[in-house]
Amino acid sequence: MATALARGLGEPVLCTDNGSGRAQRLVDELGGEVVSNAECAERADILVLAHKPYQLDAVAAGIDARRIVVSILGDVTVDAVRRAHPKARSVLRLEPNTPSALRRGVLIFTESDSPDAPAVHERFKTLGTIVELPERLAGIAGAVSGVGPAYWALIVEAWTDAAVRHGIPADKAATLVTETMAGTAALLAQTDTLTARRAVTSPGGATARGLNALEQGGVRAALANAMDAVVNP
Repeated sequence: MATALARGLGEPVLCTDNGSGRAQRLVDELGGEVVSNAECAERADILVLAHKPYQLDAVAAGIDARRIVVSILGDVTVDAVRRAHPKARSVLRLEPNTPSALRRGVLIFTESDSPDAPAVHERFKTLGTIVELPERLAGIAGAVSGVGPAYWALIVEAWTDAAVRHGIPADKAATLVTETMAGTAALLAQTDTLTARRAVTSPGGATARGLNALEQGGVRAALANAMDAVVNP
């Protein structure tokens, strides 16, 4: 996720890793420097925490964070990050998603009274749409937008395979599905789901039959179950 944010910003970065080599690959792509955790915390204007949640205390013990800290650690509260980094100028919590790499992401910021929040929002808004929510809803929101790219990818695979089964070449089928999805997303930004469905659904027609098959297949229940599985593991 940190890589997606960096690619979306498209600027040289200060970054570090645990020896995986990802930091160097990111620097090779965007420019910048691979540095230690301590140097990254000292030099970065905004320190983005993108390690594993269970590593919070261990990472914090090796750095002296005194600037703005933005945490993208799943299920880790702002208070927990503040306790780990008590000298931080301010702490904000962000739940991004991978389309941020293309500046089409959804970035969930938890509500904050920090005076730095407006400037941080301004800094990240180029990556997509910012939604501000109470922290108690952050995990649920992540179960929508954070996992969403994987769900859409699965739907695209299944729908493309169905088209291939009926004779459309795979590359053409993929284009039909992905471009229809992208266009419909743009349409839904201007209207509501009921209007969009009724615009292409004639009584007793092909779309009505297809929608009925989806309902019979349990598409609504499957999505509800997926949400429950993520929110309540």
